[in-house]
Amino acid sequence: MLVLLPPSEGKASSGRGAPLKPEALSLPGLGAAREAVLDELIELCEADEEKAREVLGLSEGLRGEIAKNTRLRTAGARPAGEIYTGVLYDSLGLASLDAAAKRRAARSLLVFSGLWGAVRVTDRIPSYRCSMGVKLPGLGALGAHWRAPMASVLPEAAGDGLVLDLRSAAYAAAWKPKGEVAARTASVRVLHAPTRKVVSHFNKATKGRIVRSLLTAGIAPKGPAELVEALRDLGYVVEEQAPARAGAARTLDVLVDDVH
Repeated sequence: MLVLLPPSEGKASSGRGAPLKPEALSLPGLGAAREAVLDELIELCEADEEKAREVLGLSEGLRGEIAKNTRLRTAGARPAGEIYTGVLYDSLGLASLDAAAKRRAARSLLVFSGLWGAVRVTDRIPSYRCSMGVKLPGLGALGAHWRAPMASVLPEAAGDGLVLDLRSAAYAAAWKPKGEVAARTASVRVLHAPTRKVVSHFNKATKGRIVRSLLTAGIAPKGPAELVEALRDLGYVVEEQAPARAGAARTLDVLVDDVH
């Protein structure tokens, strides 16, 4: 099973560990594309703070994030699972998983990123600010920048099991499973049961809880049908949506009344 996650907007501080080693990151086929983004992002933030703030879409109160980006090659690096924070990651609770579940998380979780493309939760990265929606002056829109390298690398990373896609739209645009990989891909929407509407907090928290449940139970479904059965066994209310066409990814709706 491969689980595709969005990053968090906010991130923990880098800490005082050893600095980034780009060559040590997972999915080495993304290395050249990573270096291109890394170089341009650092150059932009070092050269013109005001332009960098505009390009990165940062408010005045987040101006300090620009200085953070200038230190990406020298700042301490920590496992990505410790860098990403927020509602989804709080609910996932990687740090409190037992040893077996942590090993499953290391194998199966892939976090998408405007800067790194995609990383494993064990990959050591510094704290940064660069969303997939950014359009860098030299490289252009990052979603488009990542499509070709992702198309080359991700099908192999997907293996032969379920691809559970929990990404937001901006990150989903960087790689769309095709062919037989798409046929075993399931995306999940979390809907507030009384209104049938997506509510951000319910959506993020429940996705984190779903991943935690699967990791803790040691369940690795082979495809969407097995995922539906597994989630129902774990107590989730799941509705299946018909795929748009044969061989297309399937959408599952998980209905929640509240998040505890």
